[in-house]
Parts: sequence; structure tokens; C-alpha cells
Amino acid sequence: MAEVDPQLLDKIRTAAEAARQTADSAQAYAEQIAAGASAASGGAIDPFIFRLAIFALAVIVGYYVVWAVTPALHTPLMSVTNAISSVIVVGALLSAGIDASADDGSSTARVFGFLALTLASVNIFGGFLVTERMLSMFKKKG
Repeated sequence: MAEVDPQLLDKIRTAAEAARQTADSAQAYAEQIAAGASAASGGAIDPFIFRLAIFALAVIVGYYVVWAVTPALHTPLMSVTNAISSVIVVGALLSAGIDASADDGSSTARVFGFLALTLASVNIFGGFLVTERMLSMFKKKG
């Protein structure tokens, strides 16, 4: 095995320590900002309203992003969303696989997990069919 240069190890340790200090200061700033936001709202930010605001902003931003895409690129853009649906499938599988012996609403979670899995699968396979049809339009005939 090759020996590692001690000067290189010192440089790595110094860089790691600087990164740790930067991360600690970023964490402290984030905590200060969170404390300020909590104090400004009287300490009560309803999580539902917070998530609803994020959803509304995502809808608006998504609308304007998709609206700016030229019509020729809509089909490739939609076929890329198959990757997003695959993430939904992972979450749906986790939800559908909850232990049924627990009495904490796990049957509802399993039903919604199965429904999410079914709808995401339809979206993925439909996206592949649309992509295949789009690509077949560019193949030479004959």
C-alpha cells in the first residue's frame, strides 16, 4: 500500500474543520431565522397553512414554467415526469406495505397507498407509450 503524505492529511483535516465550522454557523443562522419567524407570528404557524402556501407557490411556479415551454417540447417534458412518478411509486409501496396488525389507521394508509401505486403506475406506463409514439414519428418510413 502507498503511504499518504502527512502534509496532505493536514490539509484534509484543516478543510474538514473549516467545513464543520461553516456548517455550524449555518445551523446557528437557520435557528436564528426560525426563531425570528416564530416570534413574528406569535409562535403559532399552523403547519397546514404553511404546507398550503408551499403548494400554492409550487402550482404558480409550475404553471409559468410549463407555459414558457414551446409546444414542440411539451411531449418530451411530460415524458420526463415519469421519473417523478417513480418517486411516488416508492412512497406508495412504503405506505401500502404498512403492518395491518396495528390499530392506528394503517388500513386507510394501505388503501391510499394502493390507490397511489395504481395511479402512478398508469401515469408511468402512459408516459412511456406517449414517448414511444412521439419517437416513432421521427423514424424514417420505408
